[in-house]
Amino acid sequence: MSRLLTDEEIDRQLRQLPGWSRAKSGASDTITATFEFDDFAGSVAFSNAVAEIAEEAQHHPDIDIRWNKVTLVLSTHSAGGLTQLDIELAHRISNESS
Repeated sequence: MSRLLTDEEIDRQLRQLPGWSRAKSGASDTITATFEFDDFAGSVAFSNAVAEIAEEAQHHPDIDIRWNKVTLVLSTHSAGGLTQLDIELAHRISNESS
């Protein structure tokens, strides 16, 4: 199991992830970002690309599609918070959206 990141590690790494922010989901830390597209088709295409990245990484975000916006929430549920897996997946997703 991956170890939980410290507050300092999370804050430092989030500085390198524009658009991502720290949040709480119950007692667990998460990171979240919302991506905006021209239309619903763009949102779905992005979500499909994220699904492929997540499958490759064997690490899956929560995905919420609202017409032209996709909100992603990352956390390592088995560890009860944020691990390096979440940060790495956020980088891969951000690279996909650029």
